[in-house]
Amino acid sequence: MKQKDPYGALRYKEFNIFLLVRFAMVFAWSMQFIVIEWEVYSITKNPLSLGIIGLMEVVPAVSMALFAGHIVDQSEKKSLLIKCILGFSVISFGLFLLTWPKVVEGYATQTVLYAIYFLVFLGGFVRSFLGPTIFSLLSLVVPKKLYPNAATWSSSVWQMGAVLGPALAGFSIHLIGVHWSMCLIVGFAVTALLALTQIETKPILNPKIGEPVMQSLKEGVKFVFNTKAILGAITLDMVAVLFGGAVALLPVFAQDILKVGPQGFGVLRAAPAVGAFLTMLISAYVPLNKNAGMKLLIAVFGFGLSIIAFGLSTWFWVSVIALFFSGVFDGISMVIRQTILQLKTPDHMRGRVASVNSMFVGSSNELGAFESGLTAKLMGTVTAVVFGGSMTLLIVLTTGIFSPTFRKLDLRKDMEEHENDSK
Repeated sequence: MKQKDPYGALRYKEFNIFLLVRFAMVFAWSMQFIVIEWEVYSITKNPLSLGIIGLMEVVPAVSMALFAGHIVDQSEKKSLLIKCILGFSVISFGLFLLTWPKVVEGYATQTVLYAIYFLVFLGGFVRSFLGPTIFSLLSLVVPKKLYPNAATWSSSVWQMGAVLGPALAGFSIHLIGVHWSMCLIVGFAVTALLALTQIETKPILNPKIGEPVMQSLKEGVKFVFNTKAILGAITLDMVAVLFGGAVALLPVFAQDILKVGPQGFGVLRAAPAVGAFLTMLISAYVPLNKNAGMKLLIAVFGFGLSIIAFGLSTWFWVSVIALFFSGVFDGISMVIRQTILQLKTPDHMRGRVASVNSMFVGSSNELGAFESGLTAKLMGTVTAVVFGGSMTLLIVLTTGIFSPTFRKLDLRKDMEEHENDSK
């Protein structure tokens, strides 16, 4: 097979605008999560409160996921994405007010805390629509033959936002405080909204417009569970993130264990995303399609080892390096998973498949945060992180032994078929 153009998808104007929108939203969302984590832990000094933040977002995200996928597949993607960004902007502005001392000075601390939880809860509803809408829009701004390349660049931009968002969160908390950090987040959401206006309205590719909701949801779930490559990839990633959710406890490590303050917190939070981002840039030149199943297993195993190393470390820079390598392995995992989803999912089902993926993988970040917060409360912070990493290793070994079909998964044939379809 001839060498592919690593910049193929970037030669399309609307795809570049799409990347800007995705970057701005990921940046804003990841920065907001970090700022709110810091604020809540500063108020409560209780690691369980960090888990509750994750739980507040994951409950509506999971409960609405399948219905959101149905709506996405039945709707025009650009207008739906505009509504999602507007919803996020309103929530961010509410958090901006709740972190303003002049606004909350007359209210009890618990009242402010519950109000923050409530807005995070509303954000879970928005997120249930945001992910599937972005995933579906991607396939409408590039030709089919460029789906793998577009998925790699899209994942890279996602990680770039995940790098810079947390890093800026840590430094902005130090320099301008929590309140004005939230103001920056609102600004990035508005930037995404303005950029999105430059993308043309796209056709709805679903041939079953008006299909009954339950029939549509059943079809989407059935497709995922019958497509072993998709099911295996998202299940493996879900359990790894669920038990390896050490990043949820970073405020505890930064404030109480490593004692590095908000600046060190920003570095720790950005380290895994830096590793993942660098990995994704390299993957644009070195495709991961050959022996994809085995590579995914190795990547998740490496992720588990990195989490254990982080949990055991008492030195700041050792902790940073461990988190960096957790990001390297997570980046490999993300590129392979996104490529599987783009290659294996038909256009008219992208919203529903992305919603099932968000239930498995996206929501596992918040469930992982809750699991980490709960286990940290029960067995101590360090023990909780090591336990999570060890469970990740056990799950990878079990999957590798009992799922030989997934272990032998190779995506080169699927790529050739997509290229032929585009000719």
